[in-house]
Amino acid sequence: HGKENVDSRHNRGRGGETTRFHTVNVAQPVRFSRKCPTGWHHYEGTASCYRVYLNGENYWDAVQTCQRVNGSLATFTADQELRFILAQEWDLEEKTYVRKDQRRFWVGYQYVITNRNHSLEGHWEVAYKGSSEVFLPPDPIFGTAMSENENVLCAQLQCFHFPTLRHHGLHSWYAENCYEKSSFLCKRSQTCVDIKDNIVDEGYYFTPKGNDPCLSCTCHNGEPEMCVAALCERPQGCQQYRKDPKECCKFTCLDP
Repeated sequence: HGKENVDSRHNRGRGGETTRFHTVNVAQPVRFSRKCPTGWHHYEGTASCYRVYLNGENYWDAVQTCQRVNGSLATFTADQELRFILAQEWDLEEKTYVRKDQRRFWVGYQYVITNRNHSLEGHWEVAYKGSSEVFLPPDPIFGTAMSENENVLCAQLQCFHFPTLRHHGLHSWYAENCYEKSSFLCKRSQTCVDIKDNIVDEGYYFTPKGNDPCLSCTCHNGEPEMCVAALCERPQGCQQYRKDPKECCKFTCLDP
C-alpha cells in the first residue's frame, strides 16, 4: 500500500509493541455515469438506449442501420417511455426533412390498409415482433406521398422542437410512404460502456465510465458487477502530481 492520504493509528499488539495502521484511498460509493454509447440517450424505465439518426433514409434502409448497431427502429411499451422520447432535445439543428420546428422520425410500426373506400381503413402492427407489451399508436395522419398501390404504410412519430411544446408531450403519428426519406429513431438495450467509450460484451472485464480508472468489473446484463478496485502507491520522489483520469496508477509529476 502507498502512503497517500495516510491516517496513522496506534494500537497495542502482542508483547506491548506498537502497530501502525495506514488507511490508503478509502473507497467511495461508485456511481457509473453511462450505460449507453456516446450519442445515445438512456432511459432507466426500460433499460434502453435511444438515438436519432439524421441521415435521411427510407424505412427499409433505416431498419438495417438500426440492426447494424444491435438495435431496431423504436417501439414503445408505455406512455412514460414515449414521454421520455418527446422530452429529449435531440441534436437536430443541421439536417432536417420537415419544418424546422417539427421533427419526424421513422419508428417501428406499420399501418396495414384493409379498405380503400371513402376513407383509408386499417390497423397498426409492430413491424418486427418483439415484446408483447408494445402499445400501438392511435389513428394516424396520412402522408402526402401515398401511392394507390401501397397496402402498407410506415410510421413516423412527429415531435416538436420548441421546449414548451416538447415538455407538454405534444406529438402526432403519421402513416407515410415507406420509400420517403426521413430521420429515424433507433432503440437498443443498455450496454456496458468502458471508460474509453468502448462497448463491452456480456461476461467481459472492463473499467466502467465514472471517476475511478482503477475499477475492474464484469459486464452482466448491461450493468457492471463484481467490481474490484486497485489502490495505487503515490509516485516516488514527487511532491506534487496529477492522476491520469483514464489510466490506472498513471501519474504526471508537477514538480519544477
